[in-house]
Amino acid sequence: MKQITNSIMMIKPVGFRYNKQTAVNNYYQQALDNLTSDKIQENALNEFNSLAEKLQSVGVNVIVIEDDKATDTPDSIFPNNWVSFHNDGVVGLYPMCAENRRDERREDILDALVDEYGFVIEEIKDFTEFEDHDKFLEGTGSMVLDRENKICYAAISIRTDEMAVMQFCEEFGYRPVCFTANQDVNGERMAIYHTNVMMCVGDNFTVICLDAIDNVLERENIIENIEETGKKIIEITEAQNQRFTGNMLQVMGDKPYLVMSSSAYSCLTVEQKNTIERYCPILHSSLDTIETCGGGSVRCMMAEIFLPKQK
Repeated sequence: MKQITNSIMMIKPVGFRYNKQTAVNNYYQQALDNLTSDKIQENALNEFNSLAEKLQSVGVNVIVIEDDKATDTPDSIFPNNWVSFHNDGVVGLYPMCAENRRDERREDILDALVDEYGFVIEEIKDFTEFEDHDKFLEGTGSMVLDRENKICYAAISIRTDEMAVMQFCEEFGYRPVCFTANQDVNGERMAIYHTNVMMCVGDNFTVICLDAIDNVLERENIIENIEETGKKIIEITEAQNQRFTGNMLQVMGDKPYLVMSSSAYSCLTVEQKNTIERYCPILHSSLDTIETCGGGSVRCMMAEIFLPKQK
C-alpha cells in the first residue's frame, strides 16, 4: 500500500466564488467585496492553471476535468471532499454539509476515469445517505488517511461526523483516531472544519498543528499513533495554520514532492523548510484568491487517484 500517488484529479473552475453556504462554519473564508465575480473566477482559473502546470512540469499525472456550467457549484475546485479513490478499485462518495456542494458529485467523472483514462473501478461505497440525517463526512478533507498503516485521523466537527467516520473505517479497514481540533475565532475556540486543514501525512513525516488539539489526552494519543508509525512529526503553529500550512499534500512526480500554497510556504520557518526538504523538495504555487474566497488550499484541490489501471 502506497502513501502517495502519481495521479491526481483536479476540477477546472467555471463559476468559482465565495460560497455563503460553506462560510457558516469555515472561518478561513473571506468575501472579496472589492472584486467582481468575473474577476474572482478569472483569478481562480489563473491560480488553478499555474498549479496544474507546475505539477505536470515535475512529472505528476494531472487529470484535469472541466467543471459543468449547468450546475451552480462554486466549490467544485475542491473535489477531495466528495470522492476518494483507493488501490483496490473502490471509490468512496461522501455526504456534504452545504447543499450546493452535493451537485459536485458527478457520475460522468467516474465514467471518464474508466473510459478515457483507463482506471479500474470495481465498487462504489456510497455514504451520502448520511445527508438525510444531517450528518456529514467530507472525504479526505474530513479524514487524513495514513494509507500505509491504515489509520484514519479525523477531527470531529459539524462536517466530520464520528458515526460516519466509524462506518468509513469499517468499510475500508482503517483504524479511527478521532479528536477535536480548534482555532481562535474572535476570542472563542471553534472547531476546525476539516482535518486536512491542520495535518498532512506524508510517507516519512507528518505535518500537524498540535496546538489546535486542546485536550491533552487526545494530543498525546495522536503523537503516540504517529510515532508508532515511525513518521517524523513536523509541528506547525496556530498562526501558521491560519495560512494553510497544514493543507499540504505529498505527491509523486519524478520524485516525491510536498505541495503547498505560496502563502503556506512563506510563513514556514527556515528550520521547518529544512526539515521537510530532508524528506522531499517543496513545490509551491500562489493560491491567494482560492484560499481567501474558498477557505481551502492546495490539498483540497487534489483528489488522489490510487485506482489500478486497466491491463
